[in-house]
Amino acid sequence: MIRDDATAQQIKAASPTRNTWLSANAGSGKTRVLTDRVARLLLSNVEPQNILCLTYTKAAASEMQNRLFQRLGEWAMLDDETLIGALRDLGVGGELNLLRARQLFARAIETPGGLKIQTIHAFCASILRRFPMEAGVAHDFQEMDDRSGHLLRDEVLEQMAEDSDRPLVEDLVRYFTGADIDSFLQSIIGRRHDFQMAVSRNDVWDWLELDTDVTVHTLIQDLFTPDVKALIPQVVPILRQHSKTMIDWADRLASLDLDAPGRTDLDQIINAFLTKGNTIRANHPTGKAASDLGALAEGLMHLGNRVFDTKQTLLKLDVAQRTLALHQFAHQFVHRFEAAKAARGWLDFDDLIHRTSLLLNDSDLAQWVLYRLDGGIDHILVDESQDTSPEQWRVIRSIAREFMSGEGAHGDKEWSIFVVGDPKQSIYSFQGADPAEFQNMRAWFGDKLEAVLNPLQDLPLRHSFRSSPAILDTVDVALKDVAGLGETPDHAAFHAAMPGRVDLWPFLEKEEEPKPKPWNDPVDLPAPTNHDVLLAQSIREEIARMIEFERVPKFDKDTKTHVFKPVTPGDIIVLVQRRSPLFHHLIRECKSHGIPVAGADRLKIAGELAVKDLTALLSFLATPEDDLSLAAALRSPLFGWTENELFHLAHGRDKNAYLWNALSHADAPNTLEVLSDLRAQADFLRPYDLIDRILTRHDGRRRLTGRLGTEAEDGIDALLSQALAYERMDVPSLTGFLTWLAAEDVEIKRQMDTNPTEVRVMTVHGSKGLEAPVVILPDTGKRDLRGRGDLVSLNGNTVWKPRSEDMPEVLSGMVDALKDREREERMRLLYVAMTRAESWLTVAGAGEVAKEAADSWHQIVAAGLDNLPTKTFETPLGHARRYQEQDWPEPSRHEVAAPQLVARDLPDWAELPAPHLSRAPKPLVPSDLGGGKVVSGAEAGQDSDIAKRRGRQIHRLLEFLPSYPHQDWPHHAGALLAFGEDAAPPDELSDLLAEAQAVLTAEHLGYLFDGNALAEVAVSAPVDIAGRRRIHGVIDRLVITPERVLAVDFKSNLTVPDRVEDIPEGILRQLGAYETALSAIYPDREIVSAVLWTRQAQLMELPKDIALRAFGRLDAEPAAT
Repeated sequence: MIRDDATAQQIKAASPTRNTWLSANAGSGKTRVLTDRVARLLLSNVEPQNILCLTYTKAAASEMQNRLFQRLGEWAMLDDETLIGALRDLGVGGELNLLRARQLFARAIETPGGLKIQTIHAFCASILRRFPMEAGVAHDFQEMDDRSGHLLRDEVLEQMAEDSDRPLVEDLVRYFTGADIDSFLQSIIGRRHDFQMAVSRNDVWDWLELDTDVTVHTLIQDLFTPDVKALIPQVVPILRQHSKTMIDWADRLASLDLDAPGRTDLDQIINAFLTKGNTIRANHPTGKAASDLGALAEGLMHLGNRVFDTKQTLLKLDVAQRTLALHQFAHQFVHRFEAAKAARGWLDFDDLIHRTSLLLNDSDLAQWVLYRLDGGIDHILVDESQDTSPEQWRVIRSIAREFMSGEGAHGDKEWSIFVVGDPKQSIYSFQGADPAEFQNMRAWFGDKLEAVLNPLQDLPLRHSFRSSPAILDTVDVALKDVAGLGETPDHAAFHAAMPGRVDLWPFLEKEEEPKPKPWNDPVDLPAPTNHDVLLAQSIREEIARMIEFERVPKFDKDTKTHVFKPVTPGDIIVLVQRRSPLFHHLIRECKSHGIPVAGADRLKIAGELAVKDLTALLSFLATPEDDLSLAAALRSPLFGWTENELFHLAHGRDKNAYLWNALSHADAPNTLEVLSDLRAQADFLRPYDLIDRILTRHDGRRRLTGRLGTEAEDGIDALLSQALAYERMDVPSLTGFLTWLAAEDVEIKRQMDTNPTEVRVMTVHGSKGLEAPVVILPDTGKRDLRGRGDLVSLNGNTVWKPRSEDMPEVLSGMVDALKDREREERMRLLYVAMTRAESWLTVAGAGEVAKEAADSWHQIVAAGLDNLPTKTFETPLGHARRYQEQDWPEPSRHEVAAPQLVARDLPDWAELPAPHLSRAPKPLVPSDLGGGKVVSGAEAGQDSDIAKRRGRQIHRLLEFLPSYPHQDWPHHAGALLAFGEDAAPPDELSDLLAEAQAVLTAEHLGYLFDGNALAEVAVSAPVDIAGRRRIHGVIDRLVITPERVLAVDFKSNLTVPDRVEDIPEGILRQLGAYETALSAIYPDREIVSAVLWTRQAQLMELPKDIALRAFGRLDAEPAAT
């Protein structure tokens, strides 16, 4: 069989018998090579569970698994001849086992745990769950998400600010000038291992090459020496005889207090000799002044050098002081944070990698764990290896080391290593990726494999199956000499005859916005002449023109050639470097002009309208007094109220009435039915179930998407996912979920369709793995290099970087290196962006023109096109350049087909009414079992509502006051009864407090209110009485001992019975219900019930069976419901 070079190279790389290191260009089919290699391993009698394939993202793992199962599934159904052809195309030689090929799908499906195609984090989590004791982690640990991490960092910081570590927090914030303290704390946690050990002042001073005794005071003494004090008065009169600049200089020097110089004088002399950039001022003194100064000029210049040295020492001293404050704070913060995680059984992503690395490398049990793993993994495949961090490589190396030792479970087994990556596409340094590790690991594996006589074959994949020659030529010439790609780009197009074009639009330079703006314009509204607005409008015009007039080559599977077809919205991707104003202008322009656009590639949950509407409704359910949230919910699509309807409801209520009270009496039966149902369920349903009830039972999803469009689905589904994540991390409650949700503005990645029908606007990072016939790069202007991060490493030690103007020379080289690495990563980002295009790449730009060509993508591409034949054409922004290969049809209008909706017949069951299901009987409520609750003949004429209200008030005080100091009871009682339907005026409050205090301070009742008694205990138990099957109730106080269980119910009756026999029937039934429920829960203990009469602070225990007999009379007299 004759194969082309590209296919032959892929087959060679996929051979399961060789260890392979594959350097794969963009679009070269590395995912296919990976799946081919796994398939050939399976065909070679390797069991699925013995293969480990590590990918960088969950999406990549899912894509690879889907491709593999699709192929194996096809093999199971093919006839012999077709299957033989498929296996030969795969590169399988020799005798074929067709039966095994057909069985592979079932084998892979039935493998326990499935094929191990997973991310490195998922793999490490599986190891830790398998060996929790050896790794020192909880066996049921949870993976901490970003939001939980944010809340935990806030909690630890707050604890430190409130206890003995408060001085550490104060020292830190003295130097912290940022806007987001959590990002800074996150940076500290990201470097947690640097803060495990405490460091001293001397340690930090040594890092920065400072004498340990240097202070500002010593610097002043060392600078203002007697010779300086003598020099300055001599030069001042001479300098004042020269230019204005020299006169100003002389005035500064004359203002110095030479007798007792202090910090102000130090700053003054530094400003006199140095510029804002901390360099010595030029022409100070001027030539003429120096001539007049004579020998004094040399002393003045010598003083300038000393001032420069002093300034550098002062800058280092500032860095040392802030770094010391950082380490002292971070040492305690990290230890507290780790302890808080351990207490909750949480691990973050870094923990998964680090703990697995320790387990496999450093622990005494490493050999045992490796032996156990070794027996289960024979073949390792690593995808996207250029984005693998050094710590992740440690995990991979520790497993592979067993292979290469020739010992352990692999002494007599076949094994292999396969690594694929592309250093030109390493763009995730912010997640720890280091492209240098790609080369280091290639050398390390090469040496180790050479030593065991199983050498590593190093193969490149040059051919791109994606892009046209025009795109690849431009990439090669534009990026030929840029730093950071690891190797010179060298591409070959598999489809050599594929037409392609690269357009370079003129750069739209930034212009100052007109001032002043109209007073009534929003302050953040860009001017119509803003460069980003104009560029967005121009690109929108071009997209509309493409969709209406242009055609692009698309591969036709039948003819195996590229055929020109009309451009559709789904053919276009617009890629930006960051989500800047231009990003949002582009989406807004497309939407406002009817161009189908998928929206932002990432969405912030809190910013989605559908989520705002749902959280407003949830906030009302949690706090019915929240008028604003209720108003927002009513105006939302969930209820569809008009502004006028809401105004009349709110305006017509009583002055102090809540909006919910007004709504309760309004003529809105549908709204009231929904809200009443949700209020009744809010205390019992988990947040996820409550949201689902809103969306499904009450038609919320249809209402929201009907008003807001299908894009609302993403926000709704994200909110549901957040609810599930919250329930995994904490005890679920509605209030807790709302607090958790508000803790951080969570951003999630929107899943783009594999067959898109809309224009996609996204960042280059988000486009990794995607491709499109048309790619537009509008964000190609100058971007400042900042040297990412506040914390940097100086000779292996973490230092807190100051502002650029306060940077000492000892750190400037390190910061320059950081900027160089940032510049190199941007070059790799440009490579990724350009290689997403199949046939048409458009490069535009707006903003500041870069002085250095390397700082502007636009200038880099322009320089590359200088080496290719281009022609000029017109764009909305003027003359542009185009490099094109092969003929391209002239633009001509074509019909833009509207998406066709296919009508489908509904199945019969969808049109039938749901079968009637009999409702389960309601549970018994102990407090509502019928029978009187007032002593016979007593309290005649007292309003029952007033009595019930007083009972609730007393209950509330008895529930909460025991948890506060006695002297604070009056204050907390007022707060507890300040709002709601049970609010008490001052005169009534004093009477209620006196009654509660009498109960709480009674010595014989003390055991009911200490820390051992439980308050407001919800109980639920099965029963079979009066046609009911379950009891649900709340016991006021429950005292549990090893021998007995005492249930106490508070009663605030005015009249108290003298004997147990005179207790009202309703109270006896209630206590009998509690005894029945507790008997089912504690069958081995004595169950006792009692009434606490709050008026007399009297506890009346019930004799055995008296309450149970009253409860049993329900069968003869059904309970009121």
